[in-house]
Amino acid sequence: MSLSWVTRPHSPDSTLTLQALSPKPGTMDKHITPGELLCLGSSLAFSGLFYYLYRRKSRVVTRIQEAPKLQVDDNLPALVSAAAGRCLPYVALEGIVLPAQAALTSHYHEGLQGVIQKLQLKEHRLIWNSLARSWSESERVLSEQIYTVPFLLASPGPEAATQVSVDSPLQAVCLPLEMVYERFQQPSHGFRDLLGQYLIGEKPKGILETEEMLRVGAGLTGIGELSLQPDGSLHLQPPAQGGEFFLCLGDWQTVLSELESASGLWKGAALLCAAAGLAVLLHALCRAYRRSRPGQQPEDKELDGEEGGDRAPEDSCVVCLSRPRECVLLGCGHICCCFRCFQALPTRLCPICRGPIDRVVPLYQA
Repeated sequence: MSLSWVTRPHSPDSTLTLQALSPKPGTMDKHITPGELLCLGSSLAFSGLFYYLYRRKSRVVTRIQEAPKLQVDDNLPALVSAAAGRCLPYVALEGIVLPAQAALTSHYHEGLQGVIQKLQLKEHRLIWNSLARSWSESERVLSEQIYTVPFLLASPGPEAATQVSVDSPLQAVCLPLEMVYERFQQPSHGFRDLLGQYLIGEKPKGILETEEMLRVGAGLTGIGELSLQPDGSLHLQPPAQGGEFFLCLGDWQTVLSELESASGLWKGAALLCAAAGLAVLLHALCRAYRRSRPGQQPEDKELDGEEGGDRAPEDSCVVCLSRPRECVLLGCGHICCCFRCFQALPTRLCPICRGPIDRVVPLYQA
């Protein structure tokens, strides 16, 4: 795009001003940078994910709080049979663990019996982190075996004969196991082995051997669906209508406190991500507002000049028509523009006579 000047002698109003041809300040600037857009999108995505997890945990907490709290006793069959469909959709039931058949025996403690047994071999290694310049520990499961036998929940008192069968215990959110054996075996290394480990960046630390069991006689709380079968037996099983199945050592309040803690954690993470996104958005809006203000002031001045009269003052700049004339253009000698408009000229030609400008002398008016 080329700029042309149309001038008439002693007629500054007919001059095509440079301000009218140049873009307004700030109109080509981006109001939000790609980095800010990425931060804003990420914060919104993470806050939505964390809020979903928070709502999910909150629904589970509410359902457990509303669930009936029962204990295994002789009144339990009559209570379940009176319910619709001979089933209670979601209850918290407390009892004592008893095997329905031969119990499992510990591999390392003679006489220790249980109904769920978990054997695990886990390798611990040190991996060289070249970025942090340090050794970091990593774990790898070498072997894991889980055994289970059918078991029941019975009343702590010997006078109650009612028992509840626990179905599908491995579908529980977390297995209620206790650590009954743990041994860490450290390997022996020679000089050649140590040298090779430093060269490849991996050092075996040892193997951890553990055994966990749900012992016979332990107090257990099951949270799920309780139904009465046609043969008169009671069964605690995962909810058929949706919901999480819990088996935990202790009472139902232990499960509730853990879920409330997790729910509060997800809620805090969602609020933090939302606040970060809001801060990025406000920063971009404030920057856009600051950039738009300088472009509005000359426009307002130009409008004020047009409303004040049909012709600008005689000593005003012929380019912007708002600031006074501040410089002498040599060698033609014209005094026609301010210093800011002189610096913005696309070519070093006088706006009045189109003659070449050799040098500029500032003009001081008393």
